[in-house]
Amino acid sequence: MLSAAHDILRNQSAPENNSHVDPEPSPEPTPISHNSTSRYDCNPVSTAAVLLADILPTFIIKMLAPFGLHLLPYSPRIILCGACAASSFLLVAFSQKVMTSLSGVVLTSISCGLGEITFLALTAFYPSEVVSWWSSGTGGAGVLGALSYLGLTLVGLSPENTLISMLGIPVLLLATYFLLLKSPDSLASQRDGVLETSAQQPLAAGESSKPPDPNFNQSLSFSDRWNVFKGLLKYIVPLTLVYFAEYFINQGLFELLFFRNTSLNHAQQYRWYQMLYQVGVFVSRSSLRCCHFRYIWLLAVLQFLNLGFLMAEVWFNFLPSIYLVFLIILYEGFLGGAAYVNTFHRVAVETQDEHREFAMATACIADTLGISLSGALALPLHDFLCQSH
Repeated sequence: MLSAAHDILRNQSAPENNSHVDPEPSPEPTPISHNSTSRYDCNPVSTAAVLLADILPTFIIKMLAPFGLHLLPYSPRIILCGACAASSFLLVAFSQKVMTSLSGVVLTSISCGLGEITFLALTAFYPSEVVSWWSSGTGGAGVLGALSYLGLTLVGLSPENTLISMLGIPVLLLATYFLLLKSPDSLASQRDGVLETSAQQPLAAGESSKPPDPNFNQSLSFSDRWNVFKGLLKYIVPLTLVYFAEYFINQGLFELLFFRNTSLNHAQQYRWYQMLYQVGVFVSRSSLRCCHFRYIWLLAVLQFLNLGFLMAEVWFNFLPSIYLVFLIILYEGFLGGAAYVNTFHRVAVETQDEHREFAMATACIADTLGISLSGALALPLHDFLCQSH
């Protein structure tokens, strides 16, 4: 959805079609027009609008989840994720108005937020290595989504048909969960066997001695939850800052980093930005087996340096080639992915067994909070820059 953000707001019928559907008459002031003479080739609305529609429902779900989502079993949550994802593709693909498209993006957000918090909580019932594989999977999902959208539109498929072609993904999600994955209940029923085996074998560093009880999370008191949350702040705060800078760049600056001295048109440039960012994320989220990184604060500082440099480029337009921006965006993805995977790895290995399910579900508030704040600030920045230039 974020890769399609530029096309959603341009309301294009095909990637190379520069004609746009005229909006319906409105008593509101005419929005900023996008044209070939504008320095930034601005959309009427910032792609941060898509980001906010894509993240605010997720943020609400993650904020409320620690206080009640555990009452809903895992299987109905996964079914709801799949249904919302499929509905979002259809709604955006067939919509003719930006607000209808944004409503579809909201469904994507519900699917994403509920899915992430559910699967991160589920990692508590499996060996600690599953956090690395989960992180690598989320990175791979970003590459698959961005690359498939870029590739299908490049070969001539319209953005609408490209979204429709993604309907198989929610089906695969449901099939994977219900047909391949062992449920936490079945794992709990094997606890005695696990304990007997593990008692005879040494544990790897940070490895849990037993899978937690799927029902234990429901018995945590509010005081227990608050104490766990306070202990997570050393990871939540820097991860929030990393994602704030990261998505301020992605949805606030990407569409303004417009180079005219290249064969790529504006929409194609935006898609390449998204794809390269996702490649960087995928590589670093898959790196946990190679290297660990404890200092998430340092990653936040480096990401803010990226933000400052690209902000200067948007304002002063001093870089001679788009390929330099490509390298910076790839590096930006490296930093973001490294912060994500190392944060959840530290939470998984440092949290007590009985708190791990709650801690993993709660820590994922960090990235969503940072993304939400970045989207809220990117909207006025877009209007200011487009009006001033």
